Amino acid sequence: MSSKMSLQKPIKQYYNEVEAANLLSISLTALHEILDRHVFSHDNPRPDKIEFTYSELLLLSVWAKPERGDNILEMPRR
Repeated sequence: MSSKMSLQKPIKQYYNEVEAANLLSISLTALHEILDRHVFSHDNPRPDKIEFTYSELLLLSVWAKPERGDNILEMPRR
């Protein structure tokens, strides 16, 4: 689960796609890929606009892998 996501009471009732991606520490493109792969299908395509509850974001966090920035360097193993 993303370090930003917790089981604490959410601040808002609904989150838009940009807010959801930020909470999950992923890009909007990555969020759309997760939704297309795990939630929606060819017969039931992703709508143009989606809002999420905090509970739904907690579930999506299982599939979300936070993206590393270009400015992060891995330290060599000793």
